[in-house]
This record gives sequence, C-alpha cells and structure tokens, in this order.
Amino acid sequence: MIIDLPRFVSAERPAWTELERVLDRLEADPARRLSLDELTRFHFLYQKISADLARLATFAAEPELSRYLESLTARAYAEIHETRARGLRLAPWTWFTRHFPATFQRHVRQFWLACLTLAIGAAFGGVAVRADPEAKEALLPFSHLLGSPQERVAHEEHAKRDRLHGAKATFSSQLMTNNVRVSILTLAMGVTWGVGTLLLLFYNGAILGAVVVDYVFAGQSAFLLGWLMPHGVIEIPAVLIAGQAGLLLGKTLIGRGDRTPLRERLRGVGGDLTTLIFGVALLLVWAGLIESFLSQYHQPIVPYAVKIAFGSVELVLLAIFLSRKIPPRTTS
Repeated sequence: MIIDLPRFVSAERPAWTELERVLDRLEADPARRLSLDELTRFHFLYQKISADLARLATFAAEPELSRYLESLTARAYAEIHETRARGLRLAPWTWFTRHFPATFQRHVRQFWLACLTLAIGAAFGGVAVRADPEAKEALLPFSHLLGSPQERVAHEEHAKRDRLHGAKATFSSQLMTNNVRVSILTLAMGVTWGVGTLLLLFYNGAILGAVVVDYVFAGQSAFLLGWLMPHGVIEIPAVLIAGQAGLLLGKTLIGRGDRTPLRERLRGVGGDLTTLIFGVALLLVWAGLIESFLSQYHQPIVPYAVKIAFGSVELVLLAIFLSRKIPPRTTS
C-alpha cells in the first residue's frame, strides 16, 4: 500500500494530539471519569490510531513516528482495559463522599426494612419495661442501666471528678471496636438469608426502647436526649446501615426471581457490601469519639441544650449526606 506520508501525517496529527491530551488528563487524575460521549470519542480515537499504526507498518524509514503511535496505542489500550482497576485505586475522600452515599441510595429499601425492624423491637422493649419493670434485667446488657434513672442522673450530675480523666482515648477505642464488631456481625448474619440480621436489629431495638421508656417515664427526658443524641444520631444509623448490608446479602442469597448463578450474584454485590460496612466503620469511629469526649459529660459541665443541639445538627447533616443526589463524574 502506497500513501503520501506528509499528507497522511498532516491529516491524522490532530487525532493523535487529541488522544494524547485525553491520556495525559486521565493519567494525571486517576479518579477522573469520562462521560458516555467522551468514552465513545476515546474509543473512536483508539481505533483510528491503531489503524494508522497498521498503515505505517510498511514505512521502515519512519521508526520515530511508528514508536510514537505505538506508545499512544499502548497507553490507550491500558486505559480501556484497566478502567475497573483504576476505580479501585486509593481515593478515600471520593469513595466516602460519593460511592458510599450512592451505594446506600441504591439499596435504600433494605435500609427502610432495617428501620422498621428496629422500630418494632423498640416498641416491644418499651412495652415490656412499662408492663414489668423487672424486664430490664432480661433486656438490658449493661449494669449501669439496671438501676433507677433518677439515682443515675443525680450521680452523674453531681460527680466530683472526671471518671474518664486520662482514659478517654482508651474508652473511645473500646467503643469503636465493640460497635464495629457488632456491625460486622449484623452484616455477617445475612448468610442466614437475612433472618439473623433481622433478629439482631430487633434485639438492639428492644434495648433502645427499654432505655427510652425507662428514662422518659422517670421524668429524665432531658438527660436521656443529652446523653444519647450526640453519639446516637450517628451510631444508630450506622447500625441500621449494617443491617441494610446484611439484608442485601440475605436478598442476594435468596435470589428470588433472579436466575443468575449464586456465585455471580454474590460477586455483583460484593463491592456494595464492602462499601457499606467500611462506611459504617467510619461513622462508628466518629460516634465513639463523640461518646467519649462529649456524651459522657452532663449538666452542669455541658448543658443538655447544647448537647441536644449538637446532636440535631449531626442528624441533619447525616441525612443530607446520605440522601443528596450524586452527579456522575465527567472530565473537565
């Protein structure tokens, strides 16, 4: 095949330069994503330059030009076939602010089912404690919750010393470790087709309901809100999201109406399960810090109104964070 090399290079050079610019942008920012139109154009340029390289194969006298096109072709090939791997590169801020809420929204039905289960458990726990105060011993796992709410509040508000002095970091790490462990267990119990996850959510709801009813009917609502809200508005949603992940796993295992093989179904949700549970872990880290450094300090040290306001702001921000629309990323 005979071609007019100078005319060929002059005609094709703009396409080569365009592809090179796109490749430079992608390599400079691994988290960058192309729109559908840009992907179509990128693939067209890749095919065009591959064809140009084949046409130059007979021109042994143009090794520099051939090496340039070979380099462009190889870089474009790598971008096309390594897009999935590039998405897995470490980009924690992008992952947490975009992928985590987007994953939450994709499976929001499982989240609402988790909320319903926790609410039913809370109603059960509240009714049980109201009907029989001795039920606290069967429902509540923590000894400091078994006594009289009035006595506990009086003790906390008149404490002469900081019982967490010098131990806040240790206490918060213990809280984080325990809560993350419970959350992972809630997810893992999804292997029981979701039944185990539902039972854990129900039990946690029963504990919450029992505590709320016990303190409210003892006239300690302000203390209860000031104690629970700063960390609870993050911790409770985190547990619910762990339940969401467990129910998603259960739904995948059941596979109702889905003829896809089980292995393929599990592979398809594996990334979403990982995203949800790691997001839960980060939320619980924050909740552990707040519980250790704020929730444990009561009036007069920290007014209840301040703690309730702080928890309210957290709750609003978390709701906005999880529900906001995530636009697709495109190149600039």
